[in-house]
Amino acid sequence: MQADIHPNYDYVVFRDLGSGETYLTRSTAKSDKTIELDGTEYPVIDVEISASSHPFYTGKQRIMDSAGRVEKFNQRFKNFGK
Repeated sequence: MQADIHPNYDYVVFRDLGSGETYLTRSTAKSDKTIELDGTEYPVIDVEISASSHPFYTGKQRIMDSAGRVEKFNQRFKNFGK
């Protein structure tokens, strides 16, 4: 590998703005904001949605009425092309 061409891969905290959960992981993303977690200061990146607040993962996902849509489409275009 060539020296001095790779981004810095270090610990970063991702904070979910919706639920307040924090995730400590490693990333090449940079941030000027910091947060203290377990006595150590890390850069923090705020995200709008993560697994702790996404409707699919929390079980609060709404199911669309696709059968009604198909019937409405068929009703509208039943005479098309005759």
